[in-house]
Amino acid sequence: MSGAAGHGLAGRTLVVMRPREQADSLCRRIEAAGGRALRFPVIAIGPALDPGPLEAIVPRLDEFDLAFFVSPNAVDHAMQFILPRRAWPPRLRLSTVGKGSERVLHGYGFADVIAPQSGFDSEAVIALPEFAPDAVAGRKVLIFRGDGGRELLADTLRERGASVDYVTCYRRYCPDLDPELLLQPVARGEVDALLLTSSEGVRNLEQMLGADGLAALRPVTVFATHPRIVAQAHAAGFAHVVEAPAGDDGLMQALENHFG
Repeated sequence: MSGAAGHGLAGRTLVVMRPREQADSLCRRIEAAGGRALRFPVIAIGPALDPGPLEAIVPRLDEFDLAFFVSPNAVDHAMQFILPRRAWPPRLRLSTVGKGSERVLHGYGFADVIAPQSGFDSEAVIALPEFAPDAVAGRKVLIFRGDGGRELLADTLRERGASVDYVTCYRRYCPDLDPELLLQPVARGEVDALLLTSSEGVRNLEQMLGADGLAALRPVTVFATHPRIVAQAHAAGFAHVVEAPAGDDGLMQALENHFG
């Protein structure tokens, strides 16, 4: 690729394990830096099996003070359902975690989004002034999420005097992919790194590959974007795990640092 020679990623094959819907931006950046992005999503995303809770919340949005979205998928599945049915209430503030979710909200026309500028997890959200005890006491908060997830944010908000409702607007499940799509390039020595951005994804990878497949993968370097994911990768038996900052920028910097 022209212009790629100066990049540390030239000739490197990096496996992007994000859900298919979230993989494009990172794959484009890897390819622009001279690398090859191999897509092997370890989480699949679909609409919630029961749309009832989402239907029920549409007329009740005006009751809430703050709406929190756990991920870009939560934003998309909630907004694509809600906005054709009604306008967003002007006084209902929006909050999320992570640059990706923030960008998706901006894409729906929401400029004023409460989000941490670093430390992309529940702990970083809880530390924001808008989530301080005196800011949330007596407030009604709505959390849009997938099926399940961490309870830390809701538990903390309730301890601080807020009332919290959950709406499940999408589901995550283990994809039905042919393991050979990953195992064959690994066997040929073509894979330089696996990029893992979710603990659940590590568990799914174990399920998708089985014991023998996972054993073949263990020598490959893993880049993991949170201490919890690092711990999960070590638990799965990966020996070489690099902790990277979250988001495209953080991952790209970590890759350039490592391979450059």
